Amino acid sequence: MGELALALLALATLQGAGATEPLENDSEPGKSGTTGKPWKAAPSLAELDLDTAGEGAVWTSWFNIDHPGGDGDFESLDAIRFYYRGRVCPRPVAIQARTTEWELPEEVGEVVHVSPKKGFRCVNKEQPGGKTCSNYHIRFLCPLDHIYWSHWSSWSPCSRSTCGTTGTQTRTRRCLSARPVPDLKEVKCKGKATQRRPCRAGPCPESTWMEWGSWGPCSLSCGGAGTRSRRRSCKKTKKVPCAGRPTEVQKCPPTPCPACPGSTLRGTVVSGAGAALPDARIYLEGHPPVLLARSDSRGGFVTEGVCLDPPANISAHREGFAPALAPIVTNGSGVAVAHVRLQRLEKPYMVLHPTAKVRVVGQEVTFCCKASGTPMPKKYYWYHNGTLLEKRTLRSSNHLVLRALVPEQAGSYHCKASSEAGAIRSAPAHLTVLAQGQQSCKREPEPSLVELPSECPQDATGSRFYNVGRCPPSPCPGGPGEPSGCEEGSGHCCGVRRMETREIPCAGSLLPLKVVAECGCVPCAQPRVLVQGRVTAADTGEPLRFGQIFLGGRKVGFTGYKGSFTIEVPPATRRLVVRFVDRQQKFLDAVKVLPFDRRGGAVYQEVKMLRKKEPVDLDADRSNTIPLGEERGREPIAQLVLPAGAFLRPSGEVFTGKVKASVTFLDPRDVATASAASSDLSFADSEGEIAPLRTYGMFAVDFREGESGAELQTGPVEVRMDAGQVWMPEHLEKMKLWSLNPETGLWEEEGILSPAGGSRGKREERTFLVGNLEIRERRLFNLDVPEDRRCFVKVRAYSNEKFNPSEQLEGVVISLINLEPQPGYPANPRAWGRFDSVVTGPNGACLPAFCDGRRPDAYSAHVTATLGGEELEAVASSPKLNPNTVGVSQPYLGKLGYRRSDHDDPDLKKTAFQVNVAKPDPNNLDEANGPVYSYRSLEECEEAPVSANHFRFYRVEVDKYEYNVVPFKESDLTSWTGDYLSWWPNPQEFRACFIKVQIEGPQEYMVRSRNVGGSHPRTQGQLYGLRDTRSVRDALLENTSGACVEFKCSGMLFDQSLADRTLVSIIPQGSCRRTAVNSLLRDYLSRHPPVADGNHTASFTMLAPVDPLGHNYGIYTVTDQNPRLAKEIAIGRCFDGTSDGFSREMKADTGTAVTFTCRERPAGRESFFQRLLTSPAQALEEIRREMGAGELRRGPPDVMDFASGAPGPSGPRRPPRQPGPEPGGSRERRGVPLPTRTPSPPSNPHPDPPPGFSIYHHRGGGDTRDPPAVPPGGQRDVRRG
Repeated sequence: MGELALALLALATLQGAGATEPLENDSEPGKSGTTGKPWKAAPSLAELDLDTAGEGAVWTSWFNIDHPGGDGDFESLDAIRFYYRGRVCPRPVAIQARTTEWELPEEVGEVVHVSPKKGFRCVNKEQPGGKTCSNYHIRFLCPLDHIYWSHWSSWSPCSRSTCGTTGTQTRTRRCLSARPVPDLKEVKCKGKATQRRPCRAGPCPESTWMEWGSWGPCSLSCGGAGTRSRRRSCKKTKKVPCAGRPTEVQKCPPTPCPACPGSTLRGTVVSGAGAALPDARIYLEGHPPVLLARSDSRGGFVTEGVCLDPPANISAHREGFAPALAPIVTNGSGVAVAHVRLQRLEKPYMVLHPTAKVRVVGQEVTFCCKASGTPMPKKYYWYHNGTLLEKRTLRSSNHLVLRALVPEQAGSYHCKASSEAGAIRSAPAHLTVLAQGQQSCKREPEPSLVELPSECPQDATGSRFYNVGRCPPSPCPGGPGEPSGCEEGSGHCCGVRRMETREIPCAGSLLPLKVVAECGCVPCAQPRVLVQGRVTAADTGEPLRFGQIFLGGRKVGFTGYKGSFTIEVPPATRRLVVRFVDRQQKFLDAVKVLPFDRRGGAVYQEVKMLRKKEPVDLDADRSNTIPLGEERGREPIAQLVLPAGAFLRPSGEVFTGKVKASVTFLDPRDVATASAASSDLSFADSEGEIAPLRTYGMFAVDFREGESGAELQTGPVEVRMDAGQVWMPEHLEKMKLWSLNPETGLWEEEGILSPAGGSRGKREERTFLVGNLEIRERRLFNLDVPEDRRCFVKVRAYSNEKFNPSEQLEGVVISLINLEPQPGYPANPRAWGRFDSVVTGPNGACLPAFCDGRRPDAYSAHVTATLGGEELEAVASSPKLNPNTVGVSQPYLGKLGYRRSDHDDPDLKKTAFQVNVAKPDPNNLDEANGPVYSYRSLEECEEAPVSANHFRFYRVEVDKYEYNVVPFKESDLTSWTGDYLSWWPNPQEFRACFIKVQIEGPQEYMVRSRNVGGSHPRTQGQLYGLRDTRSVRDALLENTSGACVEFKCSGMLFDQSLADRTLVSIIPQGSCRRTAVNSLLRDYLSRHPPVADGNHTASFTMLAPVDPLGHNYGIYTVTDQNPRLAKEIAIGRCFDGTSDGFSREMKADTGTAVTFTCRERPAGRESFFQRLLTSPAQALEEIRREMGAGELRRGPPDVMDFASGAPGPSGPRRPPRQPGPEPGGSRERRGVPLPTRTPSPPSNPHPDPPPGFSIYHHRGGGDTRDPPAVPPGGQRDVRRG
């Protein structure tokens, strides 16, 4: 009731103030930027019954749709209805406005305009003293029915007027309607229209106090807080004494004692790094504080005649720094000392975000958030579905506790923390409130398809995919005994409760497959989240060797000799900020915001560092000007002007002499510099939202003394930016100077760049934007403007060019570079302004980008995709653009101007595309379905179905197939199931094993590995899975190819109790015969029994080694926390034939385990499997005969023991190879002419038929089809998986 009265009182007070009428545009109704007449028709107080407001009317939730930037804060009712349809009644009867700090407008002294019919507005130019408007949120009072009582009239005078007598008073009210009422129709309300109450005519005169006298002197004349008093007298009547006290006492303010002439206070004020801080204000703490002195250029201060008994504290205040206290230390000699250390003001940064919760009606839930900063934030605000919750209920706590939950409390929650340095918002967390008995995890699994081997028959729809089911890893509600505070455990999630084994007939055999039969709540998986990669120089590719790695201010490790690194992402991290430091100081510190996959596993990143510019000699006693961005004959973007005497030592002493100055400028006019830029060009706005910046250049400074090399600071210096380099006129008014906070990765404002005149020459004038800064702790600065024209771009990645929705790739890093708007820099139209990276999930990725609704080509974007360092290909745009392949329908695709990077030059890579980021027109249905979404439609973008418009990348690889009996999606570690037949037995650590196969034959051949249990009693003879890989032609050896074939590693199974030696069969498809086995591998297998029997010469069978053998044995083993990355590294080593190298070029005769010789089957001759189906007895006899004599016909081993120098291979040697491309390159390699060289003849000219691809548990019947042959001597694209 009190807030309602305050609202109406404020409304009645402010209704006559002058203000502006709101204007509307096509996207956000109610935004105003002009002045005009004040709103009229403010409601009368008689139009609302305050006493029955709780019964006949209700307040809406709080709304805050606008920020006070620009002309002010405009919360129009039309705009609120536009964004929150149905949340406000047709005719509100009252309005209330408060700042986000919960203050009324009159409490902050601001001029505002309120109207329940139009809303609220606060105009910056109308505020007194040049102030700007606070950020307001408002709410409306809505009648529950269209018929309601008016406010009560005033009470009538008392019916009696004699002193001391009792009478009566009356008041009335009217019944009103919010809708038009016909003249003859009566409006009826419930209740009485008249109210009476007793009253007294007035008391008879009593004894009264006289006026207070003046205050007496203070009990202490100086040096402390004493007391003083005053008195009053009583005017008595009827001998009755006055009520109350005749004396009042209060504290008096302290004053310095002039009676201590011999006392002296000395001290210093320094920064957190120990640098002197001049012009700091020094106060003696008290009520109120007393200003004593200001610090000088060296941070020192001295004040005389201050009595400091008893000991007290002083405080220091300086702009840009948080105030701090320090004790005054005395030694009894009359000289006191105090040293104050000030920390730089740093905006709050969220370190703990609330997490999603699931609860049942009646349960309790706790959301927690925490922010850091300088000073530490102490005020917290909580929001439900974007509406501020009542402050008196929360008490500014970083904990939100909701008890006895009801369904209406479900939705999105987030917190906001604020301090005097700024504010920061947390990420939202969703609360699901289930009804009693409602299940969050459905028993029936969701559909999930896996592809069956090629020999399996297709179903009625022509598909070879089989539904194995999946359980979505959604959270389950906690039980009554589980903790509900901030320290909750991992909890329970929906997962696999029961699996069933199916047997699928494939080519006369039964293929085992396990499918999900039942889902239920199980303990949530806790996979490790990693970021891996390599740090290299942006110009030469030189690795950062043994560089330091920091997370925030904490050192977490070093890079390797080749610049490699692995970072484990701390739990609950939402934004991973990593700083790489070169201890040799050749490179600038690189602060990167690295994307990662929250569901677990590793994401690969290539990090580029900018090389420091060579220092130049400056004279500190003279004024110096350093150009920013003048390389390659361009005009500089800006200048750094250092006046004489600007260089300072950390002590504050002015340095005179020679200065070694290194100023490194990152020029956005060169798009190649985008990868080396620091952070992600984001800042926290006044409301705490992370918002984007558009850069016009970054520069890092390093000033050192010429002789000693000691680091120098500067006093105020000037940055002068050439306004002619800014091609968007609206950016000239918003250009600011920023510095990077290396711990948060956010840019913080240093100052504003304002227009000023300047001259280039006698005939040419130009305008500069000039700003000032001091160079102290921070050394990286930015010329940026905040940009609010934002959209999201939808991108998906696929495993191949079929673009099957079930074959989307997760964990792909999609990067988007915002290019310079047209017409751009004349020298380089591909200048960039911002970059972002996002990791794809099960539904693709939504990348933020600048966009424009009026000019489609105003902003463009350059988009790339990488997976484990491999670049994925974009869909082609030439010679003919196919909308169905690109994934975007016409005519929107034409408006976006899609072009792949090789559109004009076929020799360029195919791994990127460029589009115009044209903001979708909400009135055009062709643009309402993606791939570009407005900034407020992020949720729509993230939840868009696969049928909606989106851009596509795909993986270029050879024919490759993987089959697991226990299905597992390598991109989603939560899909792992603990089973004895799981291909990967440990979800925390993945071990990938590959065997290298050399094939001598005129074409490329499919090679299969069949993996079954070998020694474990629970899995012996049971299938783990299949792997098919097509061999890749060796460019330097004629009629020779190689295949890196994955097999299941031997080792512990999921229960970690007993190891299994996997029985692996390597079978090439075609008329192939084994001609050589690596002697070291054969010797190892013979020394580690049991030895696999039944080795047919058309295959190779082994009990897989437990030890990681290496390239000398032709076995390649890599262990990693990400299965795909482990396989990528192992394949790269296998292609290269080394244990630590990496190649994209197949070297078929290096590091090989087994060699097969294959020949084309004569025309008309049946394959082995065809003979097995037509004449099974004869075919089986052939197998037995071949097994008995196979070992006698096998050729000598071809292997070189590189470690021991044993005799090498007997075949021809290959010529020297050129080094292959780095791991970050594309998989595609252009055709290379084959050398005219005769290969070594096979040791047996009559190879035997293979034992086949499809024998699981043979039952007769079936069909096996050979792959289409590459013509002899033909060249196939050398691509691999």
